[in-house]
Order: sequence, then C-alpha cells, then structure tokens
Amino acid sequence: MANSIITATGSYIPRRVVPNDHFMNHEFFGEDGKRLAKSTPEIIKKFKDITCIEERRYASHDVNTSDMAFMAAEKALEGTDKETLDYIIVGHNFGDVTVENYKTDILPTLASRVKHKLRIKNPYTVAYDVPFGCPGWLHGVIISDYYIKSGDAKKCLVIGAETLSRVIDPHDMDSMIYADGAGATLLEATDDKNTGILSHVTRTDTYHEIYLLRMGKSYNPGHPENDIFLKMDGHQIYKYAVKNVPDVVKQSLDKVGLTLTDVKKIFIHQANQKMDEAILSRIFKLYKHKSIPESVMPMTIAKLGNSSVATIPTMLDLVQRKQLGEHRLNPNDVVVFASVGAGMNINSVVYRVP
Repeated sequence: MANSIITATGSYIPRRVVPNDHFMNHEFFGEDGKRLAKSTPEIIKKFKDITCIEERRYASHDVNTSDMAFMAAEKALEGTDKETLDYIIVGHNFGDVTVENYKTDILPTLASRVKHKLRIKNPYTVAYDVPFGCPGWLHGVIISDYYIKSGDAKKCLVIGAETLSRVIDPHDMDSMIYADGAGATLLEATDDKNTGILSHVTRTDTYHEIYLLRMGKSYNPGHPENDIFLKMDGHQIYKYAVKNVPDVVKQSLDKVGLTLTDVKKIFIHQANQKMDEAILSRIFKLYKHKSIPESVMPMTIAKLGNSSVATIPTMLDLVQRKQLGEHRLNPNDVVVFASVGAGMNINSVVYRVP
C-alpha cells in the first residue's frame, strides 16, 4: 500500500491589494437591521484588533475562481506530464461568481473547467469538485490519499480556490475578513511508508452548529431582499473552533503514535489570527506544554485575508518557495494541516516531509 507525498505546489495571489481603509465609506448594520452605533473608523480599528488583518487580495473583474485555480495548477504542474494525472479535485464553495450579477455558476464543475484550461486530453483524468467549507482543499487531499493508498491512482492534483469578495454583504463588518485566491498541490504515490501522509481525522457537527456559516440577506434593510450573501456567527464559530480543532489535531497525532514535540510546523486555516493563536494555545495545553515556539505556525492572514479553501495551500506554496519569512520545511519534518469551516467541518492531516 503506497503513501501519498506532496511533490509540487503552486498558488495564485490576486494583484489587487485592498487595505482596511477601503471600507472607510461603508455603512455597517447589525443582524437586527439597525446601523451600528460605532463610527466606521472605530469599527475598522476594532476589526483589525480582533483579526489582525491589515489588507486582503481581491481578484480583478476579468478573473474567476476557475481562472485562479487554473493558474495555481499551472505552477504546480511545471515539469509534469499533465496527461498522467489520475484526478483533479477542486475545493470551493461558490463556483465562478460573475461580477455583473453576483450569481454562482458551478456547471460544468470547476475541476472540469480547470482540466479544459490545462488542455488535458486523457479521458481518465477524472475531474470533480468538493464543496466542504473552508476545509475543502484539505478534504481533497484526504480523498486523494485514499485513491493512492487503494492503488487506483498514482497522481492527484488538489486545488483550493475561492472569490469570497463576490459573495459578501458590504454592510456586514464580517465582510472585511474575506479575500480571494487559489492554491494547488500535486500528490503522488511513494513506496516509502515513513514519509507523506501518515494519518488524518475529520468530523462534521450539524446537530447545533450547522448554520453558524450560511447564506442570508443583507443586514441593510434597504438592500434588495433577493440578494443573498455569506453570513456567519463569528463568536460562536470562534468558540466551536477553539474547543474542537485541538482535539482533532491530537487525534490525528495519536493515530500514528506521535506527540506535539515531534511536530515542526502547524498549518492552520487562516480564518482569524486571534482564533488561530487560541487554537494553537489549546493544542499546546492538551500536551501540557507551557511555551509555544514562535516559528511553529506560519501566518498569512494579516496581508492576504481569509480566502477560505485557498489559505493553507497558498501558505504551503509560499513556504516551499521560501517566500514566507524564515519558514522552511526540511526532509523528515512532521507537519500538521488543520482546517475548520462551514458544515461545520473540521479536519487534520499529519504529514512527514520526504
């Protein structure tokens, strides 16, 4: 039974930089339809204090989610025969969202569109989408690992791509969190049982938590009611993530007899820096560690915002290309990937760098 290793990465980061003062002229309303009492500058300052986001990236109007996915894929496939791919899996939530009317378009699938743009002729390169909330890319990685371990696949391309800037309510302060981007990874089979994906754990909580992330009308009562936008209960998501993500991470390490001292890096979905720091702190508390190494958790959210499924593969690509400060991955390093998002879904993957 083969193991799965990441042999290449790629990403697409939109050129348009959107700083916090972009929202200075916005009018923000609460869920009750009433305008927020604080001034917009005060709201923006509080937002930065909570999330640590200074700016984010938006795709240009002529670029769709599938375009970004394709451009990230091209980078990951440099030097690879595209016709040898067994699967192309794209994690996303909203498909291609048109700028003109902000309608989602998911037929054909984004994965099929990427395959078409890559000009792959092989009919047995199977292409399909995974709508799994923010953990969608990581879930695609887990699915690919199953294919590779079964012997049915040797090479899988997994992409996470999203244009959240096109599904956000301009009158909701949470809209400042979201961003656009794409990240891609190439997974291949190896006979080395000591490297690659060692374990993974996934959970879905729907009994009470299903609508913590959802679609809904604008908070501005004057906005057309037929327009729907991405909505979330931020405080409840924070509590859910901090409580449950560390447990899933620990379970994934326990499955292979590893502990936190074995881990070199923890790549957490870039949802909110304060939330990620709280998750990391609780992971270390589970192992009764009092100090957290400064370099254990790479971060991109301050400059790139929350691009949902794209955050982890983009961050991984930046590290692999030595473009994220001093963060590096070396052979035999143990890495944890963990994500949380709509569903509500959580997953964690333990990986040893070949």
